[in-house]
Amino acid sequence: MKTVAVIQARMGSTRLPGKAMMEILGKPVVHYVFERAKQAKALDGVWLATTVDPSDDVLAAWADKQKIPCYRGSVEDVLDRYYQAAKKAGADIVVRLTGDCPLLDPGVIDRAVSEYKKRGCDYLSTGRLTSTFPDGLDTEVFSFGILERAWKEAKIKSEREHVTPYVWKHPELFEVAAIDNDTDLSKERWTIDTAQDFGLIKKIIEWSDEHGSATDMASVMKTLASHPEWREMNSGIKRNEGYIE
Repeated sequence: MKTVAVIQARMGSTRLPGKAMMEILGKPVVHYVFERAKQAKALDGVWLATTVDPSDDVLAAWADKQKIPCYRGSVEDVLDRYYQAAKKAGADIVVRLTGDCPLLDPGVIDRAVSEYKKRGCDYLSTGRLTSTFPDGLDTEVFSFGILERAWKEAKIKSEREHVTPYVWKHPELFEVAAIDNDTDLSKERWTIDTAQDFGLIKKIIEWSDEHGSATDMASVMKTLASHPEWREMNSGIKRNEGYIE
């Protein structure tokens, strides 16, 4: 069973255009996302799914330079773009990650894949059904067959603009499951949707680099314990606000 993470990223974000290629320590945000994902032992491959829009040429060029397999597809039909990427990757198990989460924890990814296999469910999430992990560590796991069924059956716009709503909104059709963190850290916001988010992530990564600290979940919590005032930089932003808009 080939387990592949497909990471969706694009330059056309409405709230923070170009965020995927904004630099921290001379490297784009997307670099940190892939660097963290590649450390997950449960993954056999990591792909980029971006769009055919000319604005995303820079992302495709970056992926080519980094020897990261890339699929370019529909701008509006994200479900189709994602499905085609997973199909091209030859994935049996698909791990959905997003390109605005540079503090991904490979340990969380490994745990999610392990729990998915153990439970034998159709779909498993760390942050969609329940929210106890920091926002920015979201991991969704499902089979290619389930993705293909969603691709064939999802009709309404919101189910095409996002990859998995058709699955997790229909528990009568699919067996869905969630895993919780040992401690409720849902108030922690480590994703990049705004300039304020970027400012916080930049501080965490720069501080961690300077002090030789890791950026897994536990290490970031220790860093923030030393700098609690940093949390004020992006406080007040709702979780999954990007989905809501």
